[in-house]
Amino acid sequence: MIFAVDVDYREGKAVAAGIAFNDWADHVPANTFIAQTDQVEEYQPGEFYKRELPIILLLLAQLPQLPQMIVIDGYVYLDRYQKAGLGIHLYNSLDKKVAIIGVAKSRFQDIPSETEVLRSDSNRPLFVTAIGIDESEARGYIKKMHGNHRLPTILKAVDRLCRDSYL
Repeated sequence: MIFAVDVDYREGKAVAAGIAFNDWADHVPANTFIAQTDQVEEYQPGEFYKRELPIILLLLAQLPQLPQMIVIDGYVYLDRYQKAGLGIHLYNSLDKKVAIIGVAKSRFQDIPSETEVLRSDSNRPLFVTAIGIDESEARGYIKKMHGNHRLPTILKAVDRLCRDSYL
């Protein structure tokens, strides 16, 4: 199983949504999951993981088993020297048992150009970083995900699920 995750913040609350799917070409979720909390850390520049990691772990606790790979909205590492980003902290929190692929929509600081993935006919890249899997393989998976636009169908769907799930 592959698991795509997104987090949204609103009015002192955080919602994490997850979509389980079986194949990179899937366009329909196998299952969906939601977690919500009002225990939200303040944003701290360079330490974004402190805000996102707790709600993602709460979401993952709902799964019957850990997925083989998790796709996050964000970075695994934050520069060409592999400064730890959310993905590395998640990988370590899961005892290095699950590969993490980070897909970011905007370039962060000193991210190498080889992280860029162009999909379909878009000339705006996604930035793909990974741990626990070869990065070129991870970029290939993101490139072959379903959808004719810059952002794959499943990643758009998890973003929408997250935004629409506030109680």
